Amino acid sequence: MQKCQLTGKGKQYGSNVSFSQRHTKKVWKPNLQKKTIVVDGQKLTLKISTQAIRTLKKKGLITN
Repeated sequence: MQKCQLTGKGKQYGSNVSFSQRHTKKVWKPNLQKKTIVVDGQKLTLKISTQAIRTLKKKGLITN
């Protein structure tokens, strides 16, 4: 399942619209990465979106 375990960000649905204005269904999937995070001394492996990874880095919860 394509869903961020931290933020809940999931698939989005819409239409591709060609030059001739034909509408075909399209799905945009979130960019998910497996990341190991240490919380209270325990390692958690989560599938989180890259936007959530950026936010965690900004807050100082993930260091490289």
